[in-house]
Amino acid sequence: MGLLVLLLGLVFASMYVYRYFFITQLPRESVFHCGVLYEDSLYSPFKGQLELHEDVKIYIEENYEQINVPVPQFGGSDPADIIHDFQRGLTAYHDITLDKCYVIELNTTIVMPPRNLWELLVNVKKGTYLPQTYIIQEEMIATEHVSDMEQLGSFIYRLCSGKETYRLKRRSTRRRISRREAGDCHRIRHFENTFVVETVICKKS
Repeated sequence: MGLLVLLLGLVFASMYVYRYFFITQLPRESVFHCGVLYEDSLYSPFKGQLELHEDVKIYIEENYEQINVPVPQFGGSDPADIIHDFQRGLTAYHDITLDKCYVIELNTTIVMPPRNLWELLVNVKKGTYLPQTYIIQEEMIATEHVSDMEQLGSFIYRLCSGKETYRLKRRSTRRRISRREAGDCHRIRHFENTFVVETVICKKS
């Protein structure tokens, strides 16, 4: 009888340790307030390092990320809410200044999957990585209007419902465009990797 009680105790202890470890390592939802330092020689050659802040929510089980970028301190970039939906393979940008949504295929070369991003941010929080990095640019053209919002999935639907929503198409150019060349474009700076991304969204000419 004593041996049975001991074995049952070990089983329950093992279940508790496993459950605790699982929840600690892979939470259903994780919220991070992040800040990163980076250099931008094109737009601020004399300012040295710039700082970018954002709030990141990572949903590992649902396989998507939600990012809020507040009004940046340096100007020239719009505040935004961003959804990266890995189930649908879509990214949605809600430009808060314009109150418009833009949707494009998810770029997995730039955006880390939820589990990888969670691990990166946990290590940043522990001080494993120094928050100093660089910036790259991706250029987009707004194309057709999206009328059927439900086809975008529930996460993007909640973000963009009731807002003007457009499809985006990536430009083939590789170089960064200057302010003078940008025309009727808006910029959103964000990060979901080890570098900062400047997403430039332009009206179709």
